[in-house]
Amino acid sequence: MRNRSLSMAMLQAKCPRCREGDLFPTSVFSYRKLSDIHGKCPICDATITPEPDFFYGAMYISYAFSVALVVNVFIILSYFFDDPEVMVYVWTVLVANILLVPLMLRYSKVLYLYGLGKLKYDPDAADKALN
Repeated sequence: MRNRSLSMAMLQAKCPRCREGDLFPTSVFSYRKLSDIHGKCPICDATITPEPDFFYGAMYISYAFSVALVVNVFIILSYFFDDPEVMVYVWTVLVANILLVPLMLRYSKVLYLYGLGKLKYDPDAADKALN
């Protein structure tokens, strides 16, 4: 088993317990099945979704991502394009939000699971599941 760092496991959306199993059934950059997450880790069989509404709290993180996106778009457009019209701001935020929605939704769930989930890293979790 490969020893994966915490930051790489989070970036690659891996299970917090074994850091090997995928959290999502599709790619992180996919627009299909945006909100689907495995109930159990395919590698170590850890319960990823401890209760039915566990990931509702991830909406707060997703909201923070959206606010940060809007603030950054406003700063960049104001600084580089000398304060354009309001519709330029609106369209830029709309397009950026549509493009980044899969990343924001999925990484909000990853951050929520790693931050508030009860799963602790066990380097031998995958081996224990096989036995």
